[in-house]
Amino acid sequence: MAAVEKIERLLSLMNALLGAPRAISADDLRSRVPGYPDEDASFKRAFERDKDELRDMGVPLLVETIAGSDPPLLGYRIRIQDYELRDPGLEPDELEALNLAAAATGFAGGAGQRALFKLGGGTSSAPQAELPADPDLVAAFTGVAERRVITFRYRDTDREVHPYRLEFVRGRWYLNGFDRVRGDDRWYRMGRIEGAIEVTDPPGAFDRPEEAVPGLQLDPWALGGQSDPVDATVWFDPEVAHSVRTEVPPTAIRTDGPEGLVVDLTVTNRDGFRSWLLTFLDRAEVLAPEELRQDLVDWLTRLVEPDVAS
Repeated sequence: MAAVEKIERLLSLMNALLGAPRAISADDLRSRVPGYPDEDASFKRAFERDKDELRDMGVPLLVETIAGSDPPLLGYRIRIQDYELRDPGLEPDELEALNLAAAATGFAGGAGQRALFKLGGGTSSAPQAELPADPDLVAAFTGVAERRVITFRYRDTDREVHPYRLEFVRGRWYLNGFDRVRGDDRWYRMGRIEGAIEVTDPPGAFDRPEEAVPGLQLDPWALGGQSDPVDATVWFDPEVAHSVRTEVPPTAIRTDGPEGLVVDLTVTNRDGFRSWLLTFLDRAEVLAPEELRQDLVDWLTRLVEPDVAS
């Protein structure tokens, strides 16, 4: 029970710190984050341990002087841009799976809101799927926090993993770590793990990478993209507008009314963009540019040409 309470407190602390516009004092965090002791000395000990835990997990916790405080008062925050990291280098089949996953409703998307919680973490809107109260999540968090090997079955293969990071993206939990069986770093969708996660080995069983663990990016029109950027304008039927709003940053919305939702997106992965767009069927239309619209028409035409020929 104590371990679960500690996890909940760390989650709440990360949620309060990530993206804060200014440094937050320890006393302010004490009032915002549930689970800290009431007695001053006990709170200070628990808070110091929590800060050490976050730093041990590679979270870049900033300590700054709070602007306008007199005498000067120290505060804490975590900058969102520290988690705007490079593509995780997933394989083509994994990229396609994530393209499809990104089309599902869930958490607010976009460059500024890619994750509710990344160890290190984030903030977002209310969840719609895969709530975090899960024994497997506790086991995975324990592995990340204590650097203990975890084992589980995934895609019909028994895995032994050095867990580096957990992320909560678009309503789903993902685990990143070094897969001893595959011999490289992998991402795993927690909901697809077969059976229970087991924690093995004593604490400190492996070393984390010296560099920050790459963040997971699920924007399908940009994920892993290698093509020249193109600015796209897309219309969505009002019936699917709610789903689209949860996936694009607010700055992408051009118009939003009874005639439909129109968004502007910078596309660097045309295959991912097409895969995402087609999940809306005839309730989405590329308005501009014409060459991107024609790309989609040509791709669909090639799909039906064999049937036409027969």
